[in-house]
Amino acid sequence: MITVFGSINMDLIATTPRLPKPGETVAGTGFSTAAGGKGANQALAASRAGAKVRMAGAVGSDGFAEGALALLKQAGTDLSLTRTVDKPTGTAHILVSGNGENVIVVVASANGTVSAADAQGTVETMASGDTLMLQLEIPPAAVEAALAAARDRGVTSIINIAPLTDEAARLGRMADIVVANETEFELLAGRSELSASEREEAMMRLSGETLQIIIVTLGAQGVVAVRDGALHRASGLAIEPVDTVGAGDTFCGYLAASLDAGMEFTAALRRAAVAGSLACLKPGAQPAIPDAREVDVRA
Repeated sequence: MITVFGSINMDLIATTPRLPKPGETVAGTGFSTAAGGKGANQALAASRAGAKVRMAGAVGSDGFAEGALALLKQAGTDLSLTRTVDKPTGTAHILVSGNGENVIVVVASANGTVSAADAQGTVETMASGDTLMLQLEIPPAAVEAALAAARDRGVTSIINIAPLTDEAARLGRMADIVVANETEFELLAGRSELSASEREEAMMRLSGETLQIIIVTLGAQGVVAVRDGALHRASGLAIEPVDTVGAGDTFCGYLAASLDAGMEFTAALRRAAVAGSLACLKPGAQPAIPDAREVDVRA
C-alpha cells in the first residue's frame, strides 16, 4: 500500500515558441489547464502503475478543486485523507517552450495548510512495510513530521527533494529512499558542478553515511542509484520530448509502485525511467502519465 502525502494543484499551462528572458513579453501559442501538483502527480502515476494508492493533502473550496482531483478519482485513488479547506486550491503557472523545456511558478494556497498534525494522522493509518511518498510542495514541518512518524512505525519513506527549498538537504537525509535530479543532488551532497564520476563517488559516500538508497535522475541519460554499497544504472527511451512537465513525478510514482510490488531494484529503475520518458511525449502533467500497459511493453 502506498500513501502519497503532498501537494494537489491545478496547472495553468501556456505554450510559446521560446521562454521569455527577464523583463520580456513573448506571444503564446496556446493555453490549457490540467490537474497537477507533485503529490497528486506521483499518486496518479503509482495508481496507473497498478498500485493501491491513497492521496493525503488538501484542496480549496473553489472551482479548481474538482478538476484537480478528477483523474485521481478516475484512477481509483483513495481520497479519504484529502481535506477541503477555506482557501484556493494550489496552482502551478507553467510556461512550455517549443523544445519542451519549461519554467514553473507554484502558488501553495491550500497546500500551505497541510500540517504536522495531518502528517501524524496520515502515518497512524499506515502499517509496517507500507510505503510513504513525499515531496516539498507542502510545509517542511509537515514533511518532517511525516518522515519521523514513518520511521517510528516501520513505514518505508521515499522523498523526492523537489522543488528545491532551504530544507531540502536536511529533510532528504531523513528518508529511506531519496530521489533527486542532478541539481537537487548537488544540494544534498553540498557540492556543485559535479562530473559523472564525481557524482557517483558522492552518491556512494553519502549513501554510506546515511544508509539510504540514493537515486539521481539524469534526463535523457537515464538514472543512476546507490543501494547497499552498489551502483545501479537504468536507461529510459530515446525520445523527442514534447513537454517535460511531470516526467520526474511519473518516475517517482512508478518507482514506488514497482518497489511496493516487490520488483527487483534495477528492473524497478528501468520501468520508472521508461514511464518518465513516455510522460514527455504528451503535454501536461497528469494527462501525460502513461498506464502500465504502455510502460511494460517497453520496460
